[in-house]
Amino acid sequence: MKIVVADDDPQMLGALRIMLGAHGYEVALARNGKEALSLVVNEHPDLLILDLGMPQLSGIEVIKAIRGWNTVPILVVSGRSDSADKVGALDAGADDYVAKPFSADELLARIRALTRRVAGAVETPLVRFGNVSVDLGNKIVLVQQGDRERPVRLTPTEWQVLELLVRNPRKLVTQRTILTEIRGPQYISDSGYLRLYIAQLRKKLEPDPGRPRFILTEPGMGYRFQPDPDQDGA
Repeated sequence: MKIVVADDDPQMLGALRIMLGAHGYEVALARNGKEALSLVVNEHPDLLILDLGMPQLSGIEVIKAIRGWNTVPILVVSGRSDSADKVGALDAGADDYVAKPFSADELLARIRALTRRVAGAVETPLVRFGNVSVDLGNKIVLVQQGDRERPVRLTPTEWQVLELLVRNPRKLVTQRTILTEIRGPQYISDSGYLRLYIAQLRKKLEPDPGRPRFILTEPGMGYRFQPDPDQDGA
């Protein structure tokens, strides 16, 4: 199991790396908020342990950025013990909060609880909307035509955008998040590039690309996958 640990205190990073490694966890370290976000994007960890007071991006900013597209469990470990800080972190999308100083046993128990919750979740590898079926496991898209289904050829980038949206049904996925995921953080302002791929996906998957029902635009913010009303989503 892979854990990203983000903290600007080198001693804390070293202590957590040793402790978690001794219990069989694979650990990746981030010294600031931008490094934490980059590791989540690139390493796909099973858990993020996050301090709130970090340079470049604060812990709250990291949580909000991640929650636009990812459901990775987030455990805040912070020296801020005020209830307002806890509420702010949980409202932003954190799953749990541990105040420093903490015992190793408490932290490990919180980690086990969060990872059990994820392990118990049932993933739906097949997502259907309209006459489209998206097989997330095999990366196949089919469109129903009469009694037959025909495969739809997507470019690798089109698939990345579609997968990101359908794995987060009904949630706003920001332009920044999508561009960071598919191109990297240096391209977060390239909204025209993203609009091109959204238009291509609509052309291939929407019944009426000019009046999309499933891949919706949130003006000035990003995009949202709206499944059929009777679908539970991915």
